[in-house]
Order: sequence, then structure tokens, then C-alpha cells
Amino acid sequence: MAEHVLTKDNFPAEPEKATMEGKNKFIGFWLFLGGETVMFASLFGTFLALRHSTMNGPTGEELFSLPLVFIATMLLLFSSLTSVYAMYHMKNFEYRKMLAWMWVTVLLGLGFLLLEIYEFNHYVHEGLRYTTNAFSSAFYTLVGFHGAHVVFGLCWITALLVRNSRRELSLYTAPKFYVASLYWHFIDVVWIFIFTAVYLMGKVG
Repeated sequence: MAEHVLTKDNFPAEPEKATMEGKNKFIGFWLFLGGETVMFASLFGTFLALRHSTMNGPTGEELFSLPLVFIATMLLLFSSLTSVYAMYHMKNFEYRKMLAWMWVTVLLGLGFLLLEIYEFNHYVHEGLRYTTNAFSSAFYTLVGFHGAHVVFGLCWITALLVRNSRRELSLYTAPKFYVASLYWHFIDVVWIFIFTAVYLMGKVG
């Protein structure tokens, strides 16, 4: 479709939903999110059922380092906040500021991902491999599945930033960034549940 470049004179209140294409992207995203929620709920249920099935392997209470996980959590929370700033600037017709805050979101998300890779590597060296016991399989599946979503989100947002770096804000680009931002918030919400159900509950036994 042809791009409808926005100006301050014709700037709509909700540029992400000002066209039928934008509304369809919005509806399609929520349908997609419903399926994702069901999958994560299944993984959470499996982990909670198997979290005490450690056999002779190390337990979460022995391995988990809350300070490290807390730092990773703060990085992800702040990345969600920076994506909010990005959308705020988009709605105020400040496209370059939106792009800048989305790049900050990517950097914070990358920091979270690197900490998670370091964490997994540490657990493997401590004897917790994917096939060690039922607890390890459920743990790596749940947290790793979330990590894969972080990777996908980073690739998605980076691709949008690179592809649209020389464009102007339009009714074509606005829905793309808005939906990507919503996806990033979803990743953040899921991590809050992981931090609580996996790490906090794992430390208290």
C-alpha cells in the first residue's frame, strides 16, 4: 500500500489504529497473544508440577543467584519502560526520539539476554543440564522458551529500526512499531511470573 506520511496538521490521535491495516494488525496481535498465553500457561503448569523432582541433581535453592536474576529483571523492566517512552514520542510526532528510545530498548533487552546466557552456562557447569532430571528439563524449557521470545523480539524491533531508519512517521510505519512494543510488554509480563514462580519460589523451597 502507499504510505500516508503524517504531518502535525493531519496527525491522528491513534496513528497505530488510524487505518484498516493498522486495526487488523492490532486484532491479529491479540489473537496471537492468546495462543502464546496458553503455551506459557502450560509450561508454567508443567514446571510447578515438576519443580521438586530434582532426584540427585542440584536444586534451584542451591543454584539460583537472586542478585543476578534481579539485575536481569531490572534490565527487562526498564526496557519495557523505554518502549513506553518510544510510543509516547510516536504519538507526539517525534519520530527520531521514538527511534532512539527503541534502540535503548534493544540494548537493554540484549543485556538481559547476555545475563541469561551467562546464567545457563553457570548452571551447566554446576551439573544442571537439560536431561539431569525433570526439574532441569522443565526449568530450561520454560525459561529458555521465554529467552527465545526475547531473541525474536530483539530481531523484530531491530529489523523495524534498520528498515525504517530513513523513513518518516506514517500510517504504514506506526502500527508496526506499536505492535512490536506491545509484544515486548508481553515478554516483560511473562518474565515477572517466571521471576516469582521459578526464582523466588525456588529459593524458599
